Amino acid sequence: MPKPFALPVKQKVDLSAIDPKNTGTFLSKEEVEEETIKLKEEFQELQEKLHAGKSHAVLFVFQGMDCSGKDGVIKHVFSGLNPGGVSSYSFKTPTEEESLHDFLWRAHNKVPALGHITTFNRSYYEDVLITRVHELISDKEAKSRFKHINHFESLLENNQVKVVKIFLHISKEFQLEKLKERIEDPAKNWKFDPSDVMERKAWKKYRAYYEEALEKCSSVSPWHVVPADHRWYRDHAVLSIAVESLRKLHLKDPEPIPELLTLLDEIK
Repeated sequence: MPKPFALPVKQKVDLSAIDPKNTGTFLSKEEVEEETIKLKEEFQELQEKLHAGKSHAVLFVFQGMDCSGKDGVIKHVFSGLNPGGVSSYSFKTPTEEESLHDFLWRAHNKVPALGHITTFNRSYYEDVLITRVHELISDKEAKSRFKHINHFESLLENNQVKVVKIFLHISKEFQLEKLKERIEDPAKNWKFDPSDVMERKAWKKYRAYYEEALEKCSSVSPWHVVPADHRWYRDHAVLSIAVESLRKLHLKDPEPIPELLTLLDEIK
């Protein structure tokens, strides 16, 4: 269950100490199938209560190296929910308009309303990651942004928006395998971006900046690190975290409205 994935709050992070090939107590995809079905059913029930009650919202933030499977896990974990209560946004290079605002503006604009679930494929964390790798901001500015991120997440939590942050942890070897597939398989060519080659060369920098972000931005909403070299385990782990996150909201069915009984004669 989720507890093994949650990082300690405000403690130094060493991603090299976490095995991206780890599958916990499971040895194969078949071993998680039955539990996955039960978790999906519970997730759907919890989402219905969330949507009907409109007392909370949930924001799932997904980060990870290129090829870590952010698109895939969002597809597999959230596809069974009522689409009317789920939104998904992918954050790429800021548009001209977005660049004219503060770095949190475009993310705040997509935060879910009460009763809804939203997933971020990449997020405002890119503004303390890729911006540092490409030296678009200084270390001093990054540290300032850490504070703004913590305040932002505190604002959301205080307004009943639960923030669930998940880092999909893959090995450098796994990334190489996936990049080769995207080049060699014509059906996957569309997934390949030539910039991926340059970003891969900055692996060590990304790793270091991720470790710092995971440490500095954990006080309000702790990070979960999910080993993601095995896709089946990644999906099961994220589903487990998602269900547990909604359980903790102690969602209830909406209060009945007795006055509606008076309308029975009219609809007959």
